[in-house]
Amino acid sequence: MEKQPSIVKRLLRRVPRVNIVRLQGMIAADGRGRLSDAAVAPLLERAFKSGKPKAVALIINSPGGSPVQSALIGARIRRLAAETELPVHAFVEDAAASGGYWIASAADDIRVDAASIVGSIGVISAGFGLQDAIGKLGIERRVHTAGRSKSQMDPFQPERPEDVARLDALLEQMHGVFIDHVKTRRGDRLSSEDELFDGSFWLGAEAVRLGLADGLGHPVPVLKDLYGKEVRFRVFGPRRRLISRLGLSLADSALGGIEEAALWARLGV
Repeated sequence: MEKQPSIVKRLLRRVPRVNIVRLQGMIAADGRGRLSDAAVAPLLERAFKSGKPKAVALIINSPGGSPVQSALIGARIRRLAAETELPVHAFVEDAAASGGYWIASAADDIRVDAASIVGSIGVISAGFGLQDAIGKLGIERRVHTAGRSKSQMDPFQPERPEDVARLDALLEQMHGVFIDHVKTRRGDRLSSEDELFDGSFWLGAEAVRLGLADGLGHPVPVLKDLYGKEVRFRVFGPRRRLISRLGLSLADSALGGIEEAALWARLGV
């Protein structure tokens, strides 16, 4: 009879839980299996509000992409964290680079693998100049605009210095927004080294030394250390669309895969 209260107490005791969201892939607004605010919003909303979790963990594996989508996802994470008063932990797999790092830095702390690629705090615009190619093919480019700058950076026309200057100014402004976000989130944990914001990236241990991450570690052992050995996990990930499962969007997937492969190749992986 003396053992009964302790048995009931154990049955009624709430086991701590951490909800985990996987954020993987290129960041873009087109939604073709990529990370976008619209795609991850329901996952994040459920993760923060389902089952009274002790915390939310983000498992991030992204080479970057759209700065706007990165900012929207990061802002959503911070809003939900404030509303629920839950801590947010980020864990980096292969990479949290560029926009991927923007999202990671929305967490309260960041842990990485020794081989994770971290950083690339910069902005890039890339394209092709095809004006000579169409000339050799005997193709005449015809462009009519209302507005002097409407056709700026047209790949079928030679670059104009004023267009390049305008683009450079926009990139610098966007870079400044990125830097401000990282400084706001990481604060005095960041080192003062000059290359921190020049677009460079580093492996895990060096990222920790620079203050871009808080330590080496993987989700399960770190979260068990923080919330106890009995902690339970629930993983939230995107549901695959039926059309994707049936293989009916091969052209879309192929084009998206080429673009994403180029982003990963920039990191050397």
